[in-house]
Amino acid sequence: MSIVKINVLTVPAEQRETLEKRFASRAGAVENSDGFEWFELLRPIEGTDDYLVYTRWRDEASFQAWMEGPMKAAHQGGQGGGDRPKPAASGSSVWSFEVVQQAAPKS
Repeated sequence: MSIVKINVLTVPAEQRETLEKRFASRAGAVENSDGFEWFELLRPIEGTDDYLVYTRWRDEASFQAWMEGPMKAAHQGGQGGGDRPKPAASGSSVWSFEVVQQAAPKS
């Protein structure tokens, strides 16, 4: 069954727009990755500064291949390196889960 990775990003209010623009500018960077199934960027509404980046993958190997390839390149500014912008998040952690049950709306 699939696996889910949730990257928890602590983002101060003044950096929210920056974070969302950065994700928007990388739209399409994950969608063609082998084993990729789903992505959502979740903005906090109240009670926290934590954004959740939800991704679902066919298996752990697919996620690790993306982490070592396209994701790593995107966060290093591509192949050429150069000046990297200051991170919008002040902290992050990754939660990992296996999907053991799921349901979809009935057609």
